Amino acid sequence: MSMYEFKVKSIDGGEVCLSEYKGKVLIIVNTASKCGFTPQYEDLQRIYEKYNAKGLEILAFPSNQFAEQEPGTNNEVKNFCLVNYGVSFPLFEKIEVRGSNAHPLFQFLTEQMPFKGFNLNHPIGKILSSLLQEKFPDFLIGDSIKWNFTKFLIDRNGNVVSRHEPTTSPLDMEMEIEQLLR
Repeated sequence: MSMYEFKVKSIDGGEVCLSEYKGKVLIIVNTASKCGFTPQYEDLQRIYEKYNAKGLEILAFPSNQFAEQEPGTNNEVKNFCLVNYGVSFPLFEKIEVRGSNAHPLFQFLTEQMPFKGFNLNHPIGKILSSLLQEKFPDFLIGDSIKWNFTKFLIDRNGNVVSRHEPTTSPLDMEMEIEQLLR
């Protein structure tokens, strides 16, 4: 199956075929408004503004699966992102990104690019790893999404080329993004 065969719903409820993004470099990310990583919205927006005209799209999928850090409605999420971070990249409806009810897109992404561990040198890496071991040990099993702001980088042909865990800042992906945009 190709990534371009998936259909998703925009945050406003309209159906979107991912084939609309053929030829673009993509960052697909699961997000939350009440997470320690929520400020990554700011860096994602910066990257979007810098590279969108060159062919980058960012697709954000809110999820409430991690300590209920995205409790709002789709409209509340959209307003939060706009007011607090000026987000202008596409937002999609809240979905599940892990477990038996995970959206097929995220099942596909995690099959294509498995979990390789957290950056334990990141100030929050050790804390996140410890939190998961203590409170959510099942989250550490397999290749599923482990927490909010897991980012997948997709090339212009729809190939998943890398997975960046929440401890990776979007700004740390810039060199890789630039290479894919060439």
